[in-house]
Amino acid sequence: MQNETKNLVDKGELLPLMEDFYTIQGEGFHKGTAAYFVRIGGCDVGCHWCDVKESWDADLHPPTEINTIAAKASSHSNTVVVTGGEPLTWNMDPLTSLFKEKGMQVHIETSGAYELSGTWDWICLSPKKIKLPKDKIYEVADELKMIIASKSDFKFAEEQALKVNENCILYLQPEWSKREKLIPLMVDYVMANPKWKVSLQTHKYLNIP
Repeated sequence: MQNETKNLVDKGELLPLMEDFYTIQGEGFHKGTAAYFVRIGGCDVGCHWCDVKESWDADLHPPTEINTIAAKASSHSNTVVVTGGEPLTWNMDPLTSLFKEKGMQVHIETSGAYELSGTWDWICLSPKKIKLPKDKIYEVADELKMIIASKSDFKFAEEQALKVNENCILYLQPEWSKREKLIPLMVDYVMANPKWKVSLQTHKYLNIP
């Protein structure tokens, strides 16, 4: 990456855009609603079950002007979801400022592994054991989405639930490839611990992005 381009990326004026598309939100609190998704490349958290591993290497994705990203998103929807990769790898302040200027509702899906930047109307926090969230994001998260890949993940989920604010909505979501085995466990767990809700990747059942 050339120095000038790298400087603009570091400032958040260019971002490594993997893909962007208009679809139906499939998970968590806003499932079933239309939204424009902006997937930013770059992630070093390294979840073994990640279903977008191609997003990890930021160098594979072209540095894209944020004006272009914002204009395209606003032409499709008044709600945008910034996801990754791990979007907080980069400075989100410039991009979210453009979205807000266009009157958009701005959501993020993040592991919280990097310091929070950007202006958000909804923060979906999905912590990972290998790189825990920064402290500040627990205070402002709107929903906590815990991926359950094994029985031990219930304990991790409870540990993370103790850290979020009292208004944060708590979700358990089965790791997709093990869903047949895990869903019965999750149903029993939520019935015994009703502070939690079940989240499913409904977009995969609907066969949409």
